[in-house]
Amino acid sequence: MTWNVLISAPYMIPVIDRFRPWFAEHGIEITVAEVDERLEEADLLPIIGRYHGIVCGDDRITARVIDAATNLKVISKWGTGIDSIDSAYAASKGIPTGRTLDAFTQPVADTAMGYVLSFARNIPWMDRMMKAGVWEKIPGRALNESTIGVVGVGCMGSAVLRRAKPFGARLLGNDLKTVDAGFVAEVGVEMTDLDSLLAQADFVCVCCDLNPTSHRLFNDARFARMKPGAVIVNTARGPVIEEAALVRALQSGGIAGCALDVFEHEPLPATSPLRGMDNVLLAPHNSNSSPKAWERIHHSTLKNLLDGLNG
Repeated sequence: MTWNVLISAPYMIPVIDRFRPWFAEHGIEITVAEVDERLEEADLLPIIGRYHGIVCGDDRITARVIDAATNLKVISKWGTGIDSIDSAYAASKGIPTGRTLDAFTQPVADTAMGYVLSFARNIPWMDRMMKAGVWEKIPGRALNESTIGVVGVGCMGSAVLRRAKPFGARLLGNDLKTVDAGFVAEVGVEMTDLDSLLAQADFVCVCCDLNPTSHRLFNDARFARMKPGAVIVNTARGPVIEEAALVRALQSGGIAGCALDVFEHEPLPATSPLRGMDNVLLAPHNSNSSPKAWERIHHSTLKNLLDGLNG
């Protein structure tokens, strides 16, 4: 039998020719989608019925899409996060959703620490001033004078804390789940409730999954509880932060700055006030950049695809 598979994962498409022999070997005929960031529900509804499998990125695979996917046997997500997929509904229809856990922990944790250091040492702003011909020394702080709070102490949050420990910062952590006592002792993190973390942390690193408990976790009330002068870093998922509330907190001076790799709406709209703020660092959902990690995800995603096709 020939399996028809849609390839819509933006990170796999540029190297897809390298895997064509593998697809041929396993009787898979592929269609490569034209996609920038993701396929929306409206893009998928007219076409999904012809495919037995999909290798997707953050495509909006809703219940309506799944109902229209009359031949679908497997959803293989390139990466970890499946918040854009109604995986529970798919499972109820006998369609498994494959993903790679702990896919980008190391590069994402590197990025989070890079943002913390950038704000602590004012690196981007001094660079801009020097290039503009301004010789001005901006006061900074050492991390051993700072408190770093991590919201979500799973794979990524744990990796951020491990990176922060050698800098001598005071470390705070918050998670709905009980964190392994051995890890807590290893890194010297103080586990606390979210309000206490926000009141004390100079840097708040958002590392939690996107789910019903974390959707818009950071809103007006939460920003009001943050320590004056604090900076928030989000390398997790955009909708964990309510962006309108974030803009209000930045404009009012309630918080000192933010660094965002992810956004409520991607790509970030050209009209977003965040684009014009000097105390904001922005990146295009790119903290997963790592050739080694990408290669591992290519292969694990294809394995999940084949496992699902073969039942």
